[in-house]
Amino acid sequence: MHSMRTAIGLALAAGLGTTGLPALAQSPPPQSPGAAVPRVFTFDIPAQPLADALAQFGRQSGLQVSAHADLLRGLSSPAVSGTLTADGALGRLLGGSGILYSVSGNTVILQKPGASNVQGALQLDPVQVQGAFPVPSQALINNIPAPYAGGQVATGAQLGLLGNRGVMDTPFNQTSYTAQKAQNQQARTVRDVLIDDPSVRTVWPSGGSLDEAMWIRGFYVGSLDTSFNGLYGMLPVASVAAELPERVEILKGPSAMLTGMAPGGAIGGTVNVVPKRAGSEPLNQVTAGYAYSGQFGAHVDVARRLGDDQQFGARFNGVFRAGNTAIERNTEQVGLASLGLDFRGDNVRLSLDLGFQSQVIGGLVSYVQPAAGVAMPAAPSNGSNFGQTWTSTDKKDLFTVLRGEVDLTESITAYAAVGAHDNKVSSFSGGNPVATSVNGDITQTPFKQDVYNSFWSGEAGLRAKVPTGPIDHEFALSAMTFRQESGAGSAVGTTFTSNIYRPNLIAQQNLPNPGANKTGLTILSGFAFADTLSVADKRLQITAGGRLQNVKTANYDPVSGAETSTYDASAFSPSVALVFKPWSNVSVYGNWIQGLQPGQLVPAGFANAGETFAPFKSTQFEVGVKIDWGKLTTTVSAFQIAQPSAITDTATNTLTLAGQQRNRGLEFNVFGEPVPGVRLLGGAMLLEAIITQSQGGTNDGWQAFGSPGLQINLGGEWDLPFAPGLTLNGRVIYTAAQYIDLDYPRRTIPDWTRIDVGARYVFENATSPTGHPVALRFNVENLFDAQYWGTAYYGYAIQGSPRTFRLSATADF
Repeated sequence: MHSMRTAIGLALAAGLGTTGLPALAQSPPPQSPGAAVPRVFTFDIPAQPLADALAQFGRQSGLQVSAHADLLRGLSSPAVSGTLTADGALGRLLGGSGILYSVSGNTVILQKPGASNVQGALQLDPVQVQGAFPVPSQALINNIPAPYAGGQVATGAQLGLLGNRGVMDTPFNQTSYTAQKAQNQQARTVRDVLIDDPSVRTVWPSGGSLDEAMWIRGFYVGSLDTSFNGLYGMLPVASVAAELPERVEILKGPSAMLTGMAPGGAIGGTVNVVPKRAGSEPLNQVTAGYAYSGQFGAHVDVARRLGDDQQFGARFNGVFRAGNTAIERNTEQVGLASLGLDFRGDNVRLSLDLGFQSQVIGGLVSYVQPAAGVAMPAAPSNGSNFGQTWTSTDKKDLFTVLRGEVDLTESITAYAAVGAHDNKVSSFSGGNPVATSVNGDITQTPFKQDVYNSFWSGEAGLRAKVPTGPIDHEFALSAMTFRQESGAGSAVGTTFTSNIYRPNLIAQQNLPNPGANKTGLTILSGFAFADTLSVADKRLQITAGGRLQNVKTANYDPVSGAETSTYDASAFSPSVALVFKPWSNVSVYGNWIQGLQPGQLVPAGFANAGETFAPFKSTQFEVGVKIDWGKLTTTVSAFQIAQPSAITDTATNTLTLAGQQRNRGLEFNVFGEPVPGVRLLGGAMLLEAIITQSQGGTNDGWQAFGSPGLQINLGGEWDLPFAPGLTLNGRVIYTAAQYIDLDYPRRTIPDWTRIDVGARYVFENATSPTGHPVALRFNVENLFDAQYWGTAYYGYAIQGSPRTFRLSATADF
């Protein structure tokens, strides 16, 4: 069996359709008079390992490619771009390799000279080519789903407990964005990579002291709710540099059964970062960049595989950028060093990730909260900064994750992972501005703060595929634990006045360094199981499972260190999901799933003081349809999420779990390359976020704050046919008006529209020392410098993004 597994190299499914590809070796003969004109395609395949190039060839031509693993090992291919026949593209890709090809139906079969033409060769589901060690589909290490047509998103993603799932087999709304997309858009952080997702909006501004939180489906999702290859708490707390991940995956809606309780209690969605790994060919890539108005940076990406069978891999990513941002008096310095090591053997795979990130921001960007009864001031220029020049934040994160997998059989894989993370933050803030008039007058009180967090996380589990007659089973078991210790200390200054349009820049106040003492401890643990039953070649799939989650918290007095309160409670969270494929390219899906948030201990002063609430359960119902048109996928989903909350029953003076917010929405998503050279990505979300149960019924029927009724994100790229190598891109973002709080009279921020544009040029005639093309990128965010409040959170209004120019060049050495 092992010899059979190692003989199978590549089976890349890429649609149906016909071509004019004949069965011959390397280059086609001239067409005879009257012969049918071969079909042509627009190819955009960069220089890379031959196996990866052939994968892209398959997706862009609609052909399947089949080859033995040994045949492709160690080979690379040149860049191929332009409008070509499949023959022409293959001739360039295979030129000088000595490899011949033949055709069986819609499949291109690669062979050594003299090998027999295996007509009717067995075609398999897509598998990863990993030298002499193929990886089973239930594994995670070295098993990343391939990119979809256009290269901006992937054909699948990690679905927590269930492992990797293809888009059409996922009964949820999930998107996986690629490192290629992040590089081409010149993203700075993981949150930037999600800019094309219509269900996502930023909360706190870039250039400030707070984390890069998001609204997803109208619910707050903090940065702690971003996982690293499935483990929570392992990534930098405030923001994650975009150069770290190979994939940025967003799963929308609650996911307690799949991923466990998120440390921040997110129910609108979760984000998972998949680390980079070394490919089969050496990589030495350097990117130099500049951003207005004076920020320079560089990114180094180096990868190697070692060993007779390339068992050992190492990939290093180093990033440094510093200087002025597009916001006045705001500076940022970011440094990242990450090392991803892996080993792949016969039935065993290991990976180790090590990382350090440092971020220092000066002249912090602020936000404003209108006082009660004060009308919402108009937004200042997005490039202006009403914060103080002496404000700053210094964040440092050191993290590591070790993961291992063992294939007990070809269909059963056991795995375990453990990670640790140390985080320290020191900030000097100008204070949270409170607007005292519609003219922008504000008061604020400076403070210094020191914070630390130490994290430890672990998981062990098993995934298995078991056929039982007409029904196939995919079992998954998992046990996890998460521990976070937190500490903080603060020193408060003297209140002063200023104005958001005409800042009063005062001298720095002299405050002592507060130091950080232990303030809290959180321990999450749980056990989860799931079974996916499928029949009729996966035309019908039903997933059922659940998670038993325990939450323990303790709070401590930062001065005395004494324990002030504790919480210990458990909850069981079941889930069921369905996928039905009436046709091979259509998936109809539905799910019922819950999200978990820590409950609470009823404090003193209530008649039921001391009562412990179990973890709060938010419940989602969702249905949707996904259609893969070959090179373009469209999805539509309808969802309802009900989030409970504790409110006071004034008649009995008790705290009760009787509050509720209900978010209903429709999401439309599109991604892919519908026409050769034209790529689309984005969609729209319609949202109705309503307070259905509030204290005394005061806010019943009100629209929740920070929840626009309509969000549109639509981006596109066009490879100019008359200018080979040149790609134009653009994006439009629209956000409807939204309330900023639940006070009466209600205050809103108006709707806004932002336009981004850019261009990318690949110099085919100006190559790097290794022969790879040099890529030049230019992007402009907020082209027309629109002035707007971007979003709102609990009464705070946050400025939008200023017009920003970004320029970068990438070359391989």
